[in-house]
Amino acid sequence: MKKTIAGVEIPDGVMSQAATDLIRSTESELMYHHALRAFLFGSLTGQRENVPFDAELLYVGAMFHNVGLNAQYWRSPYRFEVDGANAARDFLRQYGISEREIEEVWMGIALHTTPGISEHLSALVALISAGVQMDVRGERYDEFTAHQIDEIVQIYPRESGFKKKLIDAYARGMEQRPETTFGTVNADVLDRSDPNYRRLNFCGLVLGSDWPN
Repeated sequence: MKKTIAGVEIPDGVMSQAATDLIRSTESELMYHHALRAFLFGSLTGQRENVPFDAELLYVGAMFHNVGLNAQYWRSPYRFEVDGANAARDFLRQYGISEREIEEVWMGIALHTTPGISEHLSALVALISAGVQMDVRGERYDEFTAHQIDEIVQIYPRESGFKKKLIDAYARGMEQRPETTFGTVNADVLDRSDPNYRRLNFCGLVLGSDWPN
């Protein structure tokens, strides 16, 4: 049976169910519920702004957006967002999704922590980011009704201490590849969590480069 939450229908097709099964088996309940809330908040944003979007692709994007934090990627040379985007691309290709649509999902995941970019791209890219940012840092919180928020959180709860636990999960996923956080909000996570972390500084890199002037 289809499940509708806060007026949003949860996709239940073969591809969506496969994505659900994969994420439930590889991520913690905290991260799984976060992904579901991100989908719901992204969908509600799309409905409110009256923009067309593919709900199943948004669902897959939300499901995969933090996959790159999983232990198998801890020593990856890439940003965790890129690892998640690559995993989503591989997954979507199994279901005959067009390369154009796959690229949109890839961009949505890869850019979901990059402020000021996603909202200027396609609706799908923008909504993946919007859903995540609402659940993580309450972006545009006051544009959702109390009823919408309460219904979503009742079904997919933010467990006690969610904010700190989420930051801790980010830190675990990046602490062994700190160089990948350069120029991103992820540097804030390691700066807070790892006393030995030292940020790379763009000005320092420019001034300290091999160029003579």
